[in-house]
Amino acid sequence: MIIRRLWVGGLCGIATLAGGAAGGAPNEIVPGVPAVELAVPKTVEQWESQRERIRATLWQLLGALPPRPKSLEAKTIERTRRPEGFAVEKIAFDNDAGATVPGYLLVPDGLNGRAPAILYCHQHGGLYDVGKEEIFKKRPTPETPAVELTQRGYVVLAIDAYCFGERSGRGPMGPGETGSAEEMTMSKLNLWLGRTLWGMMIRDDLIALDYLAARPEVDPRRIGVTGMSMGSTRAWWVAALDNRPAAAVCVCCLTRYQDLIATGRLREHGIYYFVPGLLRHFDTEAVVALIAPRPLLTLSGELDGGSPVGGVNKINAFAQKVYDLSGNGDRFRGNVYPGVAHTYTPDMWREMLDWFDRWLKREPRTGQVQ
Repeated sequence: MIIRRLWVGGLCGIATLAGGAAGGAPNEIVPGVPAVELAVPKTVEQWESQRERIRATLWQLLGALPPRPKSLEAKTIERTRRPEGFAVEKIAFDNDAGATVPGYLLVPDGLNGRAPAILYCHQHGGLYDVGKEEIFKKRPTPETPAVELTQRGYVVLAIDAYCFGERSGRGPMGPGETGSAEEMTMSKLNLWLGRTLWGMMIRDDLIALDYLAARPEVDPRRIGVTGMSMGSTRAWWVAALDNRPAAAVCVCCLTRYQDLIATGRLREHGIYYFVPGLLRHFDTEAVVALIAPRPLLTLSGELDGGSPVGGVNKINAFAQKVYDLSGNGDRFRGNVYPGVAHTYTPDMWREMLDWFDRWLKREPRTGQVQ
């Protein structure tokens, strides 16, 4: 074990970290905070109390986010029908923070009553021109999400995050600035306003959840959330901060921040991703565990540089213990694929579909499959 002195924001302390930076050489100075370890609660009651404090802290760390709209102003711009058996509604809503958020709502043909739904969160991948269009592509997914999910009876909603898709080039510098430059500018602006770009992105996802839950085709008790990479992180933050998602599947990007520092991998993530002060309180196992006891599936590659496998294992182990507390151990599964890097494999895809079918295609109160 290597003992390192960590320094950030005027705080100095000692952390015990295994290994060194990429390549095996130890760092003399590792930017960070004293190592924080969240104790595993011993009872459900202890966890519920701890859970409330963690969630309150997260909201504080995300900054002075504007309240979500009390009355959501959304409109359907156009409606088309796809030959694969679903309708596509192009929608847009006002996020009450100076932005219009475009999205696609996919409604399967022949619905009989209210259906389960999926909030689909797109990835980053430097694909700023893609955004919500990801649901119509076989990238990063091995199959086309729009087709597969609607054919299984799910209503699906996908929106553009800040800086992506139709929102690319709509930052403070206008259409002349896009991509990572716009992302950096948006991060700077939000910090001046006392909030984080990440918080604003998650806020939009929660407004999208408001919209999805209010649709007459949707059973609001059976909404899942999923995504890969940045979409995965969006998914576990949304499910952690809001109790409405009934199930979640998070593919890659299950990142424990102290392990990211220890392995010299901070460069793997853009500035949008960072929440000031988080490591003064806890690491990401605290965030992920807030989803318990609702069903959660995490799928990671052993060789994913942005999610060091040691940290993935710590998160999964902590979450499993929290789920076990209430006798709901079967509602959590954390799978690490040997020899797999940052990719969405066909096996992961099948696991995702099976997980949602298992937990969302049943009546919540009776447990009966519809």
